[in-house]
Amino acid sequence: MTFDLPLLLLLAPLVALVIGGLAWLAARRRVRAAWAWSPDLGHAAARGRWAGPVLIGLAGLLLALALAGPRWGRTNVTARTEALSVVLAVDISRSMLAEDMAPNRLGRAVREARRLLHDLPGDRVGLIAFAGRSYILTPLTVDESAVRLYLDDLDPGIASEGGTALADVLRQGRELLTGTGEVSDRVLVLFTDGEGHDTLTDAVAQARALKSAGIRLVVVGEGGAQPVRIPLRDSAGTVVSYKLDDQGQVVLTRREDASLRAIADAADGTLVAADVADQAGAVRDLMRTFKRSPSAETHAADLIPRAWIPLLAGVLLLLAQTFLRRTAALVALAGLLLGGGAVLGPLARPLVAQGPAAGDRALRRGDAERAAMAYLDEARSSTARDTAFYNAGTAALRAGRFEVAKGALQEAAKSLDPGLRYRALYNLGVAAMVEARAVPDSGRRDALLGEAVDHLREALLLAPTSARAKWNLELAERRRPPPSGGGGGGGGGGGGPPPPAKANPQTQQSRGQPQPETLSQAQAEQILNSMERQERETRADQIRRMQGPGGGVKDW
Repeated sequence: MTFDLPLLLLLAPLVALVIGGLAWLAARRRVRAAWAWSPDLGHAAARGRWAGPVLIGLAGLLLALALAGPRWGRTNVTARTEALSVVLAVDISRSMLAEDMAPNRLGRAVREARRLLHDLPGDRVGLIAFAGRSYILTPLTVDESAVRLYLDDLDPGIASEGGTALADVLRQGRELLTGTGEVSDRVLVLFTDGEGHDTLTDAVAQARALKSAGIRLVVVGEGGAQPVRIPLRDSAGTVVSYKLDDQGQVVLTRREDASLRAIADAADGTLVAADVADQAGAVRDLMRTFKRSPSAETHAADLIPRAWIPLLAGVLLLLAQTFLRRTAALVALAGLLLGGGAVLGPLARPLVAQGPAAGDRALRRGDAERAAMAYLDEARSSTARDTAFYNAGTAALRAGRFEVAKGALQEAAKSLDPGLRYRALYNLGVAAMVEARAVPDSGRRDALLGEAVDHLREALLLAPTSARAKWNLELAERRRPPPSGGGGGGGGGGGGPPPPAKANPQTQQSRGQPQPETLSQAQAEQILNSMERQERETRADQIRRMQGPGGGVKDW
């Protein structure tokens, strides 16, 4: 036997004594009042005056035992379901990035697959992604959240081989479904634009194999019938180019209705047209006609909750005392003592939550270090973890605790809120710059300035118009030492270092005084031009990777 709240079990005798004592005091007052009224009434009231307090004390003991959560025993639990076996196969080739459907073909396919997944509660669902090869992302499972997680991450970049191999995905879907051993209908739902780069004969042969295996095929067409280009976008979502073939010509793609219809007919399946507004609803209505197999799953459950036994016994004792001794007021008192915390607790929590947080109070007193520790405690126990980590990092930065500040701000930088993520990254850059200024070791100082540059660049990606992020990035770049090893600019012949400039008397007089760190307009433009050049090189490299291999291999 175990208890959910062992501490309450230890307090149960004390609860029983307190409740019994209160009942005895009430009974004693009642007997005295009866004696004051008349001796006969006093004798009648004195008879059995101990029975009531004892019964109420025992009832309090039983109710405390019930609240402690006793568990014991073992039982078998049987769950009965009626389920289909469904595999969702989604085309992730680059042709699915064509935007003749909103937001694009792949985006619409994922959206409809998510809606269909929501309409299949209790069914066993698997997920396959395919391009030049097919990949089983999840086996057949009833875990809807796992399938949805993989659906949200579908992208042509996860495929190691470009192109579209329809025969491979039909074969792999058949192998996955035939291994289930279920007597229910098995369904393969294929989301694709039909632009296969293997032969249609192979795909039709695999579709006939699906029919022979008793697997139902539902083909969901995506894309338009008119040829369109395939845009290539950078990380910011800007179109930088269009897909080219190995001859340097722009690739045009369209939905291949003839292929989709041939595959569906060979499998004796159903084709859901691309112009159907509610494709998920059409597939769902079709699946309602399929055969579902009833199944029962039995598993053993240990430590069954048994709180109802002492609870029922305590309630019966209270009812007996109420009706036999007519002491309903004492029963109400016992209920208030046992349940008052549960009733008054939720009412008191909002009042406590209305007060200022411990971190806010410490900041008002000027104790930034204590405020940082309080915010960290709040982050460990609060639902608003990102905000609490940001407050902790900012307070630690103010207190000069750089390691604490960077750790907390790095957690805040993982937030899904872009505004909070920008502020956290900006403060990370500032923290690295401030720490670098206080570090005597030049190697450590250079590493910190490098961190500052990286964080400030990330912040600028989230807020490109932030003037303070731009200024601090320029300042961090200026404080970093120049790259070693000479070498000229982008043109030719590097040469040696430039000759030293002639020093004038005014410069010599002011050499001993620290000069303010300022950037001229030419220096700032040089830094920004360098960043722009690096960005162009990064985009060009990304486009080269997206273009894929040449040599006549189709990778869209």
